[in-house]
Amino acid sequence: MSTLALRAVDHGAVLAGLKAKPSGWPPASLDPGCGRHTFTLSRGRARRTSPKIRSLRFGGIAGGLGRLLSAKRIRRMIASYVGENKEFARQYLHGELELELTPQGTLAERMRAGGTGIPAFFTATGVGTQVAEGGLPWRYDDAGNVVVSSPPKEVREFATAEGTKQFVLETAIVADFGLVRAWKGDRHGNLVFRDSARNFNPLAAMCGRVTIAEVEQLVEPGEIDPDDVHTPGVFVQRVVPLTPEQAADKRIEKRTTRGPPPPVDPPAVAGSSRTEA
Repeated sequence: MSTLALRAVDHGAVLAGLKAKPSGWPPASLDPGCGRHTFTLSRGRARRTSPKIRSLRFGGIAGGLGRLLSAKRIRRMIASYVGENKEFARQYLHGELELELTPQGTLAERMRAGGTGIPAFFTATGVGTQVAEGGLPWRYDDAGNVVVSSPPKEVREFATAEGTKQFVLETAIVADFGLVRAWKGDRHGNLVFRDSARNFNPLAAMCGRVTIAEVEQLVEPGEIDPDDVHTPGVFVQRVVPLTPEQAADKRIEKRTTRGPPPPVDPPAVAGSSRTEA
């Protein structure tokens, strides 16, 4: 994300975003997508502040959030999965950052709720576990002792078609700034996402009070069919077009390719088989 686009972002703001590239980070930020493909920082460096990140997962160490982690610029993380980053685990277990693990669907719904003006909601996910009952270790000290644990949440019973069930209360997420990346967008902020980028980018755009969108293809208003718009421009306040080189920079965390198919025996020719006496 360009410095010009982020000129209005103050330190202390909360950010929500994918593929953001800011120079200088507010101390609280939300990354609702796969961390390996977010916050690439190609135009800037992580510096000055220690942001709080909310992310569905963290990803690798070489790019994205990993660059903030290497610079020890992350002090709190809300995520659903962080298991493949050894440096993150080291910092967490040594008390250098705080981690709140949240079910992925719950985290996504908290973002959606924030974008639609719903302050909180009840979900069955987490009932009967430490997610609802509290006690999940959020922060350790340098000796490995738990110093901050998750608090218990309100649990209430509701009548359902399957009978009375328990549900846990989760609060919405509202960010000061949303940072997203779209495949196509116009100057009015109407955005189109491709494939899995549609999963969480729209939620990040919705829950940001001010949303800044990077677009790989910038078109004029009216060139996008209204039926193709995934995020209406009412949710977007800044549009930053990418260069072709930046748009093509899509790193793959784990490349998996299919090997050659096994050899197949040729079909038997009719009349070629014979029975031995």
